[in-house]
Amino acid sequence: MSLASTLIGWRRELHQHPELSLQEVATTARIRDWLHAADVNILPFELNTGLVAEIGRGDDIVALRADIDALPIEENADVAFRSVTPGVMHACGHDVHTSVMLGAALLLKQQESALPGRVRILFQPAEENFGGAKALIRAGALQNVAAIFGMHNEPGLPVGEFATRGGAFYANVDRVVLRVHGKGAHAARPHEGKDAILLASQLVTVLQGVASREVNTLDSVVLSVTRIQGGNTWNVLPESVELEGTLRTHRTVVQQQVKSRVNDIAAGFAHAFGVQIDVIWHAGPTALVNDSRWAEIATEVAKTSGYTTHYADLHMGGEDFAVYLQNTPGVFVSIGSASEYGLHHPGFNPDERLIEPAAQYFTHLAKTAFTHL
Repeated sequence: MSLASTLIGWRRELHQHPELSLQEVATTARIRDWLHAADVNILPFELNTGLVAEIGRGDDIVALRADIDALPIEENADVAFRSVTPGVMHACGHDVHTSVMLGAALLLKQQESALPGRVRILFQPAEENFGGAKALIRAGALQNVAAIFGMHNEPGLPVGEFATRGGAFYANVDRVVLRVHGKGAHAARPHEGKDAILLASQLVTVLQGVASREVNTLDSVVLSVTRIQGGNTWNVLPESVELEGTLRTHRTVVQQQVKSRVNDIAAGFAHAFGVQIDVIWHAGPTALVNDSRWAEIATEVAKTSGYTTHYADLHMGGEDFAVYLQNTPGVFVSIGSASEYGLHHPGFNPDERLIEPAAQYFTHLAKTAFTHL
């Protein structure tokens, strides 16, 4: 069986059996079995899910990373290998990323005696809840690593195309919850209450003006309210309403500016209408900042590997590969997957032809990296 067929077969098996963040027990077992069959060394890190493999000898270490978790989405992609787990799907392509790095492991193992150092491959759990990178770092997976490389498939790029950039790439991610505590009343006598739904609706409208009117238009920022929840019947003004949303930025100063304004606006509404509004911020990953030198090297390797290369646009999504880059220089890249539907969509269906060339690419990149340490 060809390498491409093997990797596509593994990807389909992973796709049929997706597991959510920190529940990737069977996924980890499959990866372990495939690596053991190829006589790839697995390091004894204490991890509940996920694992770290290593190939080669010597003092210099470079790392490759794949994420392995899935999403709580019911799949409707028209493929023969659809998820058999109700309500769970590899809608972000982590099954593809895992297969790519498994392929790199096989190729590097074939060349192990010629490697000038060690290639450490991180099969990371829990990227979707932004905890997996920190867990691997705490376990010691980045110890003595000189450079680290990772990828995300990009459904908006054709297969055979590649993009990255030096500096900021993916965004800071913040989740915000606003709880409006009004006063309930009969809907026929609204003057006896404090209408939390009316206040929440006005709050949403005002918040949309922060990004468009209070931040320099040259700065990237998204502030979106994504959930409104309040009330349980037609003739009662509810006591409270909860809003939830997200803030995405690429610069810390902009992030802090917008968070401060959201807090101020909520406090102003609370004072003006005599209610209580709680604002709770939940921090996700920080902005992913690629090392510019490694971005240039990665792009040159992509060109020699046959990819059409692009300078990537800023990405407003979050990615916990950013945590690795806070500790170790490296680069995160986009590789075209040409899906009609985008990431996190129930119809997401990446083109599997990307897998084997990407495995070859990361093999080449890892070997090239040793010459630039």
